[in-house]
Amino acid sequence: MSQEAKKKIDNLREKIIRNDYLYYVLSSPKISDKEYDDLMRSLRGLEEKYPQYKSSDSPTQRVSGAILEGFKTVKHRQKMLSLDNTYSFEELSEWQGRVHRGLGERAKVEYVAELKIDGLSANLTYQKGKFKVGSTRGDGETGEDVTQNLKTIRAVPLNLLGSDTPELIEVRGEVYMEKKAFYELNRQRENEGEPLFANPRNAASGSLKLLDTSIVAKRRLNFFAHSLGEYKGKEILTHWDFLQKLQKWGIRIIPNSKLCASLEEAISYCKHWQEKRDGVNFDIDGIVIKVNSITQQRMLGETLKSPRWAVAYKFPARQATTTVLKINLNVGRTGVITPTAQLEPVECAGVIIRHATLHNFDEIRRLHIKEGDRVLIERAGDVIPKVVKVVEGKGKKEFVIPKACPVCSGKVVKEKEEDVAYRCINPLCAAQLERGLLHFASRGAMDIEGMGEAVVNQLVSLKLVHSFADIYKLKKADLLELELFKDKKADNLVEAIEKSKQQPLFRLIFALGIRHIGEKSAFLLVRHFQNIEAIAGAKREDFDEIYEIGPVMAESVVDYFSQPQTKRLIEEFKQAGLRLKEETRQLKSTPLTGKTIVFTGELKAFSRLQAEELVRQLGGNSSSGVSKATDFVVAGENPGSKYDKALKLGVKVIDEKEFSRLIS
Repeated sequence: MSQEAKKKIDNLREKIIRNDYLYYVLSSPKISDKEYDDLMRSLRGLEEKYPQYKSSDSPTQRVSGAILEGFKTVKHRQKMLSLDNTYSFEELSEWQGRVHRGLGERAKVEYVAELKIDGLSANLTYQKGKFKVGSTRGDGETGEDVTQNLKTIRAVPLNLLGSDTPELIEVRGEVYMEKKAFYELNRQRENEGEPLFANPRNAASGSLKLLDTSIVAKRRLNFFAHSLGEYKGKEILTHWDFLQKLQKWGIRIIPNSKLCASLEEAISYCKHWQEKRDGVNFDIDGIVIKVNSITQQRMLGETLKSPRWAVAYKFPARQATTTVLKINLNVGRTGVITPTAQLEPVECAGVIIRHATLHNFDEIRRLHIKEGDRVLIERAGDVIPKVVKVVEGKGKKEFVIPKACPVCSGKVVKEKEEDVAYRCINPLCAAQLERGLLHFASRGAMDIEGMGEAVVNQLVSLKLVHSFADIYKLKKADLLELELFKDKKADNLVEAIEKSKQQPLFRLIFALGIRHIGEKSAFLLVRHFQNIEAIAGAKREDFDEIYEIGPVMAESVVDYFSQPQTKRLIEEFKQAGLRLKEETRQLKSTPLTGKTIVFTGELKAFSRLQAEELVRQLGGNSSSGVSKATDFVVAGENPGSKYDKALKLGVKVIDEKEFSRLIS
């Protein structure tokens, strides 16, 4: 029996760790919170029954989470704990019993009840009233530095208000997205053919972890504060007092919080908001109840995972059963094909549900779902419901992953076995056209000034452009049909299009948007093959001679140019007079020959693209990351982390002036 228990424990740990990764790292949970909590409870029960199998690395012994690559890490001054969950008022009463046992049966205890925001935990550190560092919870002790992304949230003050601000304070809270902002974001993504976010929490989580702050700023994230971490300042006696001080300092707190004289009053609060939860403009999935007195909080202390002085009451999940009428396929702007379930309309939590997300084809296999099956759907705060499981397998026909794009009938590929995404690689696919045109005309590609998002949108909607080559068929009369276009603006765009024909071939290869082929690899391809026909006719083994063009990139190029649509596109480029050959000059040795160079900071005499192109033309290699193999780093004004890493590794650093001397 003991060995059987160990096997169960190991299996539960594996499941929990996998779901931690999906939830925290990928922001793509596959099970409901209730199912996750049931797994954790089962594991905790077995570990208590068989303590010989309890280990320090068990999920029950730490706060769940993981550190993502791409961000610096930040060590929290005080550990960020997660709350224990309860699902009934009886369990709340049991928690109160533990509180009184810790404080003494006669202790008078006040509670603060707060709405539990369904968002992403964040920690804001203020020193002398100034916002210094913002981070995610991560593993509870170390989080991801998302300071710049948090600065885009207007609800996060850069400076605290008032004259009595503390010397140091860590403010804990939730980053979330209001329902209105979420609806608008998903509407935009649907119009653009991109996969929809399952719910506001996933949208907020995915947005906060983006590396492009300009995109984060557009996502309209928000923030509520709810807890205190490290603190150096005038003594705070109660949690209620802390909330009032936060408001005074200009930090938003969760609305409708209530100071309760008894647990019964807090339970009434839970019942009220369980009924009214749909009336607020953000998702809540429960109520958090905290002991008000800071002194009593310290007396109660904490476990390795959770504070003993606070608990979460989780609202019941909202579910319904219905039939899958059809599995539809949507093609996004990047070519990714996403399946969704078209459902027999069913009411769930006061809303008529007609569609549910299936995320990807792996999820269809995991659920063993077929058209005609009866399924359980869940809307636990989710605006877009998910299919939880098949309850009755009535469907007859197994779902088959498409080999052809449902929009254009182009080739569908899955590039790596470990990938979950299948995508259409047809360059002329209508679902991808708008995004592709924007990339084609961008500064790093064909550099067609004046062909921005608004212009491209009109060209596509008016059916003036159906492919990249159609850009070169546009006349002034066509452009005058566009909104806000007069003679001068039309002339300028015609001139920019004509000028782009002289862009070097590697810019055109990059502009095509071939999967895995960036600006640098496009340059390497052109330097080796010298003309587009040679690239188009190359076999996979022909790429073996090119350093830095690996098998995945080679396969992507071969797949792209093997399509009949691509062959027609090249012929049209030829007729339009684009530069399809690149005679490579044999340069004598230069100071950059064979050198690997990294740029950081702002250059005065060159754009970053111009500087990198010069390096390549002079026989060097421009890299995006600093390593021991880097020969030197060119540091402009306000250099970033690459400069610090270069100094740490002992890599030579030169300024722009010295770089100019080298290339001359």
